[in-house]
Amino acid sequence: MLDLKAIRETPQVVDRALARRGISLAATNLHSLETQRRDQQTVLQQIQARRNDISRQVGEMKRRGENADALMAEVASLKDQMAAAEAEEKKLSDALEAELSRLPNMPADDVPDGKDETANTVVRTVGQIRNFSFTPREHDELGPQLGLMDFETAAKLSGARFVVLKGALARLERALASFMLDLHTREFGYTEVAPPLMVRDESLYGTGQLPKFADDLFRTTAGLWLIPTAEVSLTNLVADTIVDEDQLPIRVTAYTPCFRSEAGAAGKDTRGMIRQHQFTILCRNRTCRSSIIRGT
Repeated sequence: MLDLKAIRETPQVVDRALARRGISLAATNLHSLETQRRDQQTVLQQIQARRNDISRQVGEMKRRGENADALMAEVASLKDQMAAAEAEEKKLSDALEAELSRLPNMPADDVPDGKDETANTVVRTVGQIRNFSFTPREHDELGPQLGLMDFETAAKLSGARFVVLKGALARLERALASFMLDLHTREFGYTEVAPPLMVRDESLYGTGQLPKFADDLFRTTAGLWLIPTAEVSLTNLVADTIVDEDQLPIRVTAYTPCFRSEAGAAGKDTRGMIRQHQFTILCRNRTCRSSIIRGT
């Protein structure tokens, strides 16, 4: 989430950066909304101060045996004013929070501008692209021919964008997971975690999936969300927690099933084991990076 102080002090910088991501006047609008909230907070504080002052006067008058009906009537009136002011302040705070949560991070200066991946630039190339003396087959063609992938049975069980892995390929996935977990825990100091696969709204807001990607997630009837990546659970292990500096860095890793509805990916790279609704990820969290075993 963007820093309100930066938005307040350098709105032009924020607006220019976000304009590169197709969002116009975000900082200007947020600054206006925050000003309204701060003004409303001032009104609320003034009402609270007046109520406290009158309450003190009422107490003194009662001790002296004086009639305080007029002041008590004002206290009752201020109570109603305070309730209205609190409701308005909450409304403005919620609106500000909603606007902030939908904004992306500002791009770095060296990130190329563009509408899609065609504007990407090659930073470096590792290795050489292989030239085959034959036409290579796609994985979704080889897998079924070898009896290792079964898309038809998966579709019968669950619908499109699922696959049943069999035999050597199923064992390979399990072996890769064990290898990666053992490597990270034994050689790089990571702690293996078996986290929940369902999380609350707050966890997904904390890792940036909500509100933007709500349509790409699965939600249960109980209001919990199936995790789209193990990072959600791992990152939120320390949410709302003050961590002592001597405990840092915290290195955790997990191997979990992950779930995505991919509502916005219709017709784009959906063949075979690409953009599936269920896939497995080996995640290692130190700087929120993932090592993917299967899926995208």
